[in-house]
Order: sequence, then structure tokens, then C-alpha cells
Amino acid sequence: MNKNTVLSWATFIMIAMGILLIALGAFKYDDVAGWGFAAVGVGFFANAWVFNALKGRV
Repeated sequence: MNKNTVLSWATFIMIAMGILLIALGAFKYDDVAGWGFAAVGVGFFANAWVFNALKGRV
């Protein structure tokens, strides 16, 4: 596996975790913890966006 493949897998895993965390915040936790889970899920999306932007440049 080269660097671009590793970044692709990292992007895919971070998007999946972001969706999972946002879903947990939306459907499982109805109190303040749900907002925290959703915020962390959005942070995972931001990191996945950075990893996707780094493909081909590293």
C-alpha cells in the first residue's frame, strides 16, 4: 500500500466513524451528551476532508 491508499482508507474510516457518532448523538442520546457526540462526528468529517485533500500531495 502506498501513501495515497493509506490516506484513502483513513478518509473512509473517518467518514464512517463520523456518521456513526452523529447517528448516536441524534438517535440514542437525547440529552446534552447527544450534542457532544454530534460535534465530535462533525470533527471527524473535518479531519476526513483534510486527509482527502492531502492525497497526492504527501
